[in-house]
Formats: sequence, structure tokens, C-alpha cells
Amino acid sequence: MNLGIAANGRPILTARPSMPQNLKPLTALRFFAAMWVVGFHFWPGFGLPNVVGKGYLGVDLFFVLSGFILSHVYLRSFGEQRFSYPEFLWARLARVYPVHLVTLVGMGALVAAAMLVGIEAGDKAIVWSSLPAQLTLTQAWGLSPLGGWNHPAWSISAEWFAYLTFPAFAWVAWRLRGRPLLALGLALALVAALEIGFEQLAGQRLTQATIAWGALRIVPCFALGCAVYLLWSARPIGTARAALTASATALAAIIAAAQFGAPDWLSIMLFGALIFGLASLASAGSSFLTAPLWVYLGEVSFAIYMVFIPWQLVLEKAAHRVFGVAQGEMPLALAQVEFFGVIPAAMVIHHLVERPAREAMRRHGVPFLRQRLLKARVTQLAAAGN
Repeated sequence: MNLGIAANGRPILTARPSMPQNLKPLTALRFFAAMWVVGFHFWPGFGLPNVVGKGYLGVDLFFVLSGFILSHVYLRSFGEQRFSYPEFLWARLARVYPVHLVTLVGMGALVAAAMLVGIEAGDKAIVWSSLPAQLTLTQAWGLSPLGGWNHPAWSISAEWFAYLTFPAFAWVAWRLRGRPLLALGLALALVAALEIGFEQLAGQRLTQATIAWGALRIVPCFALGCAVYLLWSARPIGTARAALTASATALAAIIAAAQFGAPDWLSIMLFGALIFGLASLASAGSSFLTAPLWVYLGEVSFAIYMVFIPWQLVLEKAAHRVFGVAQGEMPLALAQVEFFGVIPAAMVIHHLVERPAREAMRRHGVPFLRQRLLKARVTQLAAAGN
């Protein structure tokens, strides 16, 4: 139950809205998306096939997932006018900012420590002019052309742009909730138009844009995630077997598209199909990808994504200093340590930084202040009644 104030000023108890279904297969999917990105950055040491070379698309998979999950959690409350924009933004900050700040400071400390022991970390690691944009999560809005620091954080800046503009996405999605196929068609058209148009105008693929156009890169993916949510919430696949078949087909198509060099916009569309299939698996009651290990790794995925560049810096500089390994020539054994070792490193960040900081921010943020004010109002009314 929630404490509230009625129209006549009297305190009332209101029922707490039910929480949306926990779609565990989508949580697990986050882990594989994060490791796809990690593999893309580490793949020369493995000699893996072309599909790993498309690992930068793991970020776009995150973006589509983000649109789906935020619609799943917040769209109904938005449409029913129960949505609190300040609480939403605070919750999203609590989700991403503590780890971002720690890795930002950590990169500075690592570079400083490297310089003290005579190790050259590169002149592009620390760019002081981009620090204000890094701190305000605006580095992917074209405000930090020189980049630097923890480069993967550009996508968190793009996510922040999507969070700030979420009411616009939700406004459109809520009005199209009765026409999910139309919403999906419009979203797919937006993906194709922006991806193809941007390449024609800018001379590069939008899926390879980071600090200059990252805020634009998330827009079609996030919109697709919202549309896929509308389709799933209206017409999920009815049986677990059919949902598993759809998920496997979408995954096979994604792998084939990456391996054979299909346009990136096609892969993004297929991400929507994969998410639809996995969400339908959850709603059909399947236990696929719901084991505690997979869910846990999915929960750690954000830390994996944010820590892999600092981890790479430490390991490769250590390999050069201790074993004399030249840059780009990591032996297979060390490359495997580099790839799989990012998981325990991320676990440390997840448990020491991400979870406790997120819980503390949510406990003492906007909802906490609102509840304190509400309790004060109730106490005042009770005193006046006496």
C-alpha cells in the first residue's frame, strides 16, 4: 500500500501498482550483447570469424533492448498519467551514473599510475577539454569531439539522451498501442531511413557513430524497441515451442547477417525479432535462459561493458612490461585471460559500486523526498484535526 492525499486533503492508503513481469531471458541477453562488444574489441587475439567483427552492433542491441524494457516498465503508467518524470530520471541516473563516474575516475588514476612507472598510456586517454561533457553525460551529443577517458561511456550518454526524451517516445507509443503492426512498420522504416540516409550524407554508417552522433544512433533502435514491446504486449507468441523456434530463427539470421556482411540496418531489425521471441518465451512460461547464472551475468553486463577498456589497458600494458608482448600481438593464452577475465573484474565493480550505489540513490532520491514531504503533510493534517 502507498500513502496518499485525497482531494479533500485527508490522508488515504492507495494500492501499489503491480510490477511488470520480470523478463529474465532479456536480462540474460544483455550478457551476450556485452560479450559481443568485448569480443569485437579483443577479437584480433582470437582470429574468430567475421561475426565477431560485427560486435559493435552489440551496442545497438542494447539500445533496442532499452526501448523495449523502458516501455515494459513505464509505458502504462505514462499513459495512465501515473508517470513521474523526476523519479524516472533519478532511477535511470542511479542505474548508470555511479559506475560511469567510478570508471571515469579510474581511467584517470590508471593513466596517472602508468605515467609514474614510465608506461606510456597514449595521448588520447585523458582529454581534459572533454571532461565537462563526460561528467554531464553529453559526450555523445557532439559536445566532446576529442573523446577520451572511458570510451564506451559514449553509449551511456546516448542512453541519457533517450531517457530525457522518453516522454516523446512514450507519447507516440501510447497512441499507437492499439495498432502495434503500424507502430512496428513505422519503426522499421525509421531504422532503414536513418541508417541508409546517414551513410549517404555523412559517408559513414550510423552504427559506427559514437561521440559525434551517438545521440542520433540510439533514436531508431530505441523506437524499434518501443514498437516491439507494443507488438509483444498485444500479440505475444502463444506457446513456448513456437517462441523458442522464433528466437532461434532470429538468432541464426543475426549470425548469418553478421557473418556474410549484410547491411547493419537488417541486423537491427533482426534484433527486434529476437527480443520479441525471447519476451514471448517468458510470457509463455518457458524456463529458457532463466537459470540464476544467466540472470546474474545479465545483471553484471553493464559493469562488463563499462570496465572492459580499463581492464584491457591494465592487462595489455602489464603484458608488454612483463612479457615483452607487442601491441596487437597477444598470445592466445593471454587473449583468453583478457576476454574471460573481464567478467570477474566486472563482478567486483557490480558488487562494490553498482548495486550499493544504485540502492542508496533510489532510497534517498526523489521518491524519498516526496515520501518525507507526504508524511509531514499527513502529520500536519492529523495535528490540525486534533
